[in-house]
Amino acid sequence: MANQERTEKATPKHRKRAREKGQVARSADLSGSLVLLAGLLAVSITAPAIAEAGAASFRGILGEISRPARATSAAGLSELLNMTSRTILLTVGPIAGACLLAALIGGAAQVGGRPRLQTLKPDFRRINPASGLKNLLGPNLPFEALKAIAKVATVGAVATLALLPGMTGLAAIVGIGPTQLASLAGNQALGVAQRATLAYLAIGLIDYGWKRYRHEKQLKMTKQEVRDEAKQYGVSAEVKAALRRRQMQLARARMMAAVPDADVVVTNPTHFAVALRYDGTKTAPEVVAKGKDLIAAQIRRIAAENDVPLVSDPPLARALHSSTEVGQVIPEELYAAVARVLAFVYRMAGRRRLAS
Repeated sequence: MANQERTEKATPKHRKRAREKGQVARSADLSGSLVLLAGLLAVSITAPAIAEAGAASFRGILGEISRPARATSAAGLSELLNMTSRTILLTVGPIAGACLLAALIGGAAQVGGRPRLQTLKPDFRRINPASGLKNLLGPNLPFEALKAIAKVATVGAVATLALLPGMTGLAAIVGIGPTQLASLAGNQALGVAQRATLAYLAIGLIDYGWKRYRHEKQLKMTKQEVRDEAKQYGVSAEVKAALRRRQMQLARARMMAAVPDADVVVTNPTHFAVALRYDGTKTAPEVVAKGKDLIAAQIRRIAAENDVPLVSDPPLARALHSSTEVGQVIPEELYAAVARVLAFVYRMAGRRRLAS
């Protein structure tokens, strides 16, 4: 039983096979935190440009609306649509691009920079309710529950600690202008979001470490699997080919050694040869040797040297060669044809004994 315990580290080939199947350590929380961090950085950098673009668009829209005749015309509606599209592109475009880039980089980094398209293929096992329930209630449940609690508690605590210092200065904002109030509120909200995102990033890193630990544990191999892999991949192709040739030669030699003990050799007469033996210990005659062309010629030669009868029956020879392997008994549908051949051989053998 010790050999069945997964105590050995995964070999490079085992890791490669797992990667090709899409089995990698990946954390959705880490990817999400990276996307959120990239979005906040993009907002921090482009905030002045976003505010200016939004204000310019607002002024332009108000200007168009102030002229009802033009605003309701096709040209006016087209201009409003163009201004809105440009504003969305200028304000949302940089943030969306940063988030997309962060998602791609974060995902590629977690899978080693070599994503596999095979994982995109539909797999109905992923939506199997039984498998989903097993994963939900499996050994990973305690960690996932603690992680969810930790996310809410940590992000909430960070946000609270960021807001509390500013609560004492609320009286100071009484009477300030709308622009200053908006700027102050925006800076405060951005600061809270940045701190919460950093806390979320820390949780994502911890989650990725846990996922990597579990992945490495799942990849471990038994000692028998390591030995089997070494046998399979530790021999060069040339050596494997030589071993196969040697095995074929030994099998052919054993087959030829059984020809002298055969009762009959059914031939094509030149292309195929099948040697049959029936000693009563099996349910039907057994094929002890078979071959075509050069091997068939060698079988016929050995049979002639050892006085084994040769019977020319092309249809039967082809059927035996294609339907039966060496060491197997003939199929039931060939019983009658083989019985006629053996009966003929036994009659000829009896006449020769009488004549002698």
